[in-house]
Amino acid sequence: MGEIPPYVQAQLSEGVLELTLNRPERRNALSADMYTELACQLQFASQDQEVRVVLLTGAGEAFTAGSDIDGFETSAKDRDTAPARAFIEALIDCEKPIVAAVNGVAVGIGVTLLLHCDLVYSADCARFRLPFVNLGLVPEAGSSLLLPRLMGFHRATELLLMGDWFEAHQAERFGLVGEVFDTVALMSQVRARARHLAAQPSEAVWQTRRLLRTHRTELRECVEHELATFNRLLDSVDAREARLAFREKRPPRFR
Repeated sequence: MGEIPPYVQAQLSEGVLELTLNRPERRNALSADMYTELACQLQFASQDQEVRVVLLTGAGEAFTAGSDIDGFETSAKDRDTAPARAFIEALIDCEKPIVAAVNGVAVGIGVTLLLHCDLVYSADCARFRLPFVNLGLVPEAGSSLLLPRLMGFHRATELLLMGDWFEAHQAERFGLVGEVFDTVALMSQVRARARHLAAQPSEAVWQTRRLLRTHRTELRECVEHELATFNRLLDSVDAREARLAFREKRPPRFR
């Protein structure tokens, strides 16, 4: 048998570290191991002088379907939230610009991680969803702070409370995506932009990012509060019912 390819593929070329979520059979749903590897890669990028830009995308027809729901089924005592926390912290702390190429479906943290990226581009086929409340949970990754600042309180509230799908051009109008490309052209366009950014003067890029990110202390406090609430609700009656209904392919019956 051949070697199983890694769930996170990393390739460094021309100063761009391209990270590809590579679990297409599960729509690139993020397992604990994937969170850990992504955090390690972002920490490596921050420290390695050869890396000037990080490019994040997905394999197949999805960007990522969010956290792997199977990881929610362990008891609160045994549940390890450290990998997801480490990934979020690595996003916040990354010293290099992060460029996202949303090549398909983006759900949950597949959307909220974009709030920490410097440049976000999308394929015209991409669809987005924030189904935290639908799953009996609350948003994470600082999105309760960053999303209203990005698109306004009422728009953010609607997306978070209703959990409806929205399309790539809507995401562009909301300010979540910088530009939408034809699906076939997405990666060539984004790689060209990532290489252009990698060729920019590194000190000026670093200082500009620092000036743009003056809210880190407030953001960390928000992330901590979100995660504490998220973990508490994971064991709630409604969250368990949402997961059971998802597996049984039926509408949930909430309290």
